[in-house]
Amino acid sequence: MRLVFAGTPEVAVPSLEALIASRHEVVAVVTRPDAPAGRGRKLRPSPVAERAMEAGIEVLRPARPREPEFLARLAEIAPDCCPVVAYGALLPKAALDIPARGWVNLHFSLLPAWRGAAPVQHAVMGGDDVTGACTFQIEEGLDSGPVYGCVTDDVRPTDTSGDLLERLSRSGARLLAATMDGIEDGQLVAVPQPPDGVSLAPKVTVADARVDWTTPALRVDRVVRGCTPAPGAWTTFRGERVKLAPVRLRAGDSELAPGEIAVERKVVRVGTGSHAVELTEVQPQGKRMMAAVDWARGVRPESGERFGAENAAASGETE
Repeated sequence: MRLVFAGTPEVAVPSLEALIASRHEVVAVVTRPDAPAGRGRKLRPSPVAERAMEAGIEVLRPARPREPEFLARLAEIAPDCCPVVAYGALLPKAALDIPARGWVNLHFSLLPAWRGAAPVQHAVMGGDDVTGACTFQIEEGLDSGPVYGCVTDDVRPTDTSGDLLERLSRSGARLLAATMDGIEDGQLVAVPQPPDGVSLAPKVTVADARVDWTTPALRVDRVVRGCTPAPGAWTTFRGERVKLAPVRLRAGDSELAPGEIAVERKVVRVGTGSHAVELTEVQPQGKRMMAAVDWARGVRPESGERFGAENAAASGETE
């Protein structure tokens, strides 16, 4: 089939590579416009655009996919099918109607669970034991179209959303290529999603990534892992933001108040709503990530001092 691939971030690159290596022809790529990146904030093409240009594939960068110029070019290309991975913009009906076999999205969850922009982050934060990726026919609803196929993967106890997404991007790429084969061969029929089991996975904001130390240690652990690497879990210390790397659970260690910091020779512990967790690495505001013990050696937390203490004071809690 003649394919036009739509995708933008690094996680979409394995799928593009799998399709380039497949029996199908990737005749063009649709991606988001160049965006500022790096310290100099210079405009850079998306990872998908860079890979497509390396392969000599035409790159379309519409500001909005409803632009008449883009729709006209897509119709001129006349793709048989348009596979999509993390493109990052809603496709209008005028675009959906162009390819004869529609648009097929690779979504990183076991639909109908975790429909939306951040399925992997929500799977980790929600404590799922198993997740996966699905290919489905795009329709105008949010990730609600009929499903062609799925792959599964276990959510490991130490997985960050970055770890899990990296694995799913590769197994999902193989699934997407196989889905294209099955569609062309007429062997695949998309099956409607069941009405039960729907859950939503909206974008995780910086505010969502703030650690609430009054929640149980298991919840703290899941939030930090789910927000790693982006947007990055954080808390405050003496009024300044501190980013947190994944923590270690410490069963039965419950003598610390929520957010209270205890510094030992080689360990920094923090109290939660259940038992303490151990910090591994932290990133103070304006500095690089460092070992938690090195950070504590520099700031020297006082006895009873807490993360987020200014919030506790504002809400009327006492130290």
